[in-house]
Amino acid sequence: MWTSRRLFQSAPLLLPAMSFVAGIAVGSRCGGSASWGLSVAATLAVVLVVRRWGLWASAMLLLVMFALGGLRSSVVSQSHREVSWPDGYVSYEGVVVSEVSERPKSVGMDVVIAGSGRKVKCYMAKDAASRRLTVGDRLQLTSRIGRNRDWRQGTFDYRQYQEVHGFSGQTFVRSGNWQRLEPSWQDVPLSWRLRLHFLCYRHKLLERYRQMGANEDQYAVLAAMTLGDKSAMTSELRQVYAVSGASHVLALSGLHLGIIYMLLSLLVVNRRLRLLSQLVIVTAIWAFVLLVGMPASVVRAAVMVSVYALLSLAGRNRMSVNALALAALCILMVNPDSLYDVGFQLSFLAMLAILLLLPLADRLVPHHRLQDRPLLRWPWGLATVSVAAQVGVAPLVAYYFGRFPTWFLLTNIVVIPTTTLILCLALAALLLPAVGSALLWTVGALNTVLTFIAVSLPCASIDGLHPSVLQTAMAYVIIVSVYFILTRYDDHS
Repeated sequence: MWTSRRLFQSAPLLLPAMSFVAGIAVGSRCGGSASWGLSVAATLAVVLVVRRWGLWASAMLLLVMFALGGLRSSVVSQSHREVSWPDGYVSYEGVVVSEVSERPKSVGMDVVIAGSGRKVKCYMAKDAASRRLTVGDRLQLTSRIGRNRDWRQGTFDYRQYQEVHGFSGQTFVRSGNWQRLEPSWQDVPLSWRLRLHFLCYRHKLLERYRQMGANEDQYAVLAAMTLGDKSAMTSELRQVYAVSGASHVLALSGLHLGIIYMLLSLLVVNRRLRLLSQLVIVTAIWAFVLLVGMPASVVRAAVMVSVYALLSLAGRNRMSVNALALAALCILMVNPDSLYDVGFQLSFLAMLAILLLLPLADRLVPHHRLQDRPLLRWPWGLATVSVAAQVGVAPLVAYYFGRFPTWFLLTNIVVIPTTTLILCLALAALLLPAVGSALLWTVGALNTVLTFIAVSLPCASIDGLHPSVLQTAMAYVIIVSVYFILTRYDDHS
């Protein structure tokens, strides 16, 4: 029996998820929510007619998912097109909902406009007053608000990036055209009010990092890695992490939430009260999501963790392609624009590659051979996971960033255990401030090692890679083909 058939049988949600993704891709380009709605109704009617014909019913259900994806995407695309702003200068009030990031001549922040609840990217002339702004400040602003800029550089689409991250527009406010008001969130949507309480608490935690005596690079990495704030990252530090292949540890994602889930499991899991234990863990995970500002990568990972916990209660295979497809459907149903988020694409392809390729690695070196060799089992497991993830994302990394980090395996052997240690120390430092010195030393050591990999090791990355869309797609066709050849050969051996 073909391995591909067994794959789709073991993961029945995979094909519907792929159909839904295809519908989103087509719907976002074509639009027309009314026609997509008629398509959904028509395909549902056909399903009712052919529901007893197995193959035809399955085909029609895939068409339903395709039409639903197109409908959901076209509705969201229409909402983006309907956003309009007044011509000329307008006066309005807004609340700062992000940390302030400094540029050479301006400071940037995210502002939610009171009343409408729309989020805009706001830049202000840099001066002493604007640098003191912080999360939760209410401002009276006078400026010209425009739609997201339709700006592209290579494969980067700035307008799409802004829309995916919830921005409805952008503005620049000159000195003297704003003032701080008395704090008030009453006319801000309830969802933002809840998030603001958590964001203000995060700001206090960030201030505690500064009080520990961290230098700029230590603070920037610590803030990004533990609380999701990358506003202090310099271009030089970003370059070091990118060249060494460690950028993924700066963006809160499945790695970080997986570590947090593991730590919480060690603390609260009770075999007799398993349902309550998992409920407490999932609640804590979502509280952390609110604490770090609900970035798309963390929400995505939290959905995965929630699915993992739910399946663990049902006694199912928790880490499976089917669970991954379910998580993708949940995320894309809520926000189909997530499909165009580079982080979404990279994280799901990395996880899919890990789930599919690790069984091949286990057959290469059977698990029982490493059972009594812990000094070999841990590095082998870390290496196979790293290689599998890199195979899954390498074509996309080359497409979006024009780079392939050659020392990624060495980097992951260093950064994954170090990231685990940093998260543990950061949690301990909240209770025992004396742990702060050990935490800062660990972060500084990580920066030093990654700088050595990026700067001193030969050929740290292959740059200048700019494959086309067709070349990227063909790379994945080759990867999938090799995978099925290897699995079929293994079945016959």
